[in-house]
Amino acid sequence: MNWLDFEQKLNKNGQRIFTPLDATRIMDKSEVAVRFFLHRYTKRGALVYLKKGFYALKAKMPGELEIANKIYAPSYISLEYALSFYKVIPETVYTVTSVTSKATREFTVSDIVYKYNKIRKDLFFGYQPIKKDNALILVASPEKALVDYLYFVSLKKKSIPDRMSFRSLDRRKIYFYAKKFKRDSLVKIIKELL
Repeated sequence: MNWLDFEQKLNKNGQRIFTPLDATRIMDKSEVAVRFFLHRYTKRGALVYLKKGFYALKAKMPGELEIANKIYAPSYISLEYALSFYKVIPETVYTVTSVTSKATREFTVSDIVYKYNKIRKDLFFGYQPIKKDNALILVASPEKALVDYLYFVSLKKKSIPDRMSFRSLDRRKIYFYAKKFKRDSLVKIIKELL
C-alpha cells in the first residue's frame, strides 16, 4: 500500500490518532511490513510518533486535548487544565492535566507535557464529552474538576492556588461530588474555600 492510499483510508475512518494494530488492519500487511512503513514515514515527517504505540498524521495533527484522552486511557481532562479552561483559576496552564483510574504517569509529546493523576475507580465520574476541533473530548465538569483538584490538595500533593473564582460553580454539585470521595479533610477544605 502506498502512502496516499493509507492516508485516505485513515481520513475516511476519521482516525487522527492510530496504533500499529490499526495500521495493520488498514494495510492488510504483516506486522513487520507495517512497522517498517510507520518508521519510514515518521522519519520523512508525514507521521508523528506520539508515544509508544500511538501515531498521528502530521497534516491532520490532533489537538492537545484529543491527544491527552487517547494516549493514556481511560482518562478525562481535569485538575489545573480544566480549572483554567473553565476560568476558575485565571492562570494559563501549559501542562495538560488529566485524571485516570490507572497508574500516575507523565508524557511529553511535541514539547507539551501530559500529566495523569490516579484516582480510585469509584471516583472516575463527573465528566462529559465536549466537541473540540472535530473530536469528542472527555472533560470534567467545572465542579468535578475543582473537587478532583482539592482531593489532591487534601492528600498534600497539590496546593491551593492564590486566586480562584467560584461564581460560576454550582455549590450543591461541589458538595455532592465531595461526599462521594468520603474524605473529611476534603470536605473541610471545601467549606473553608466556599
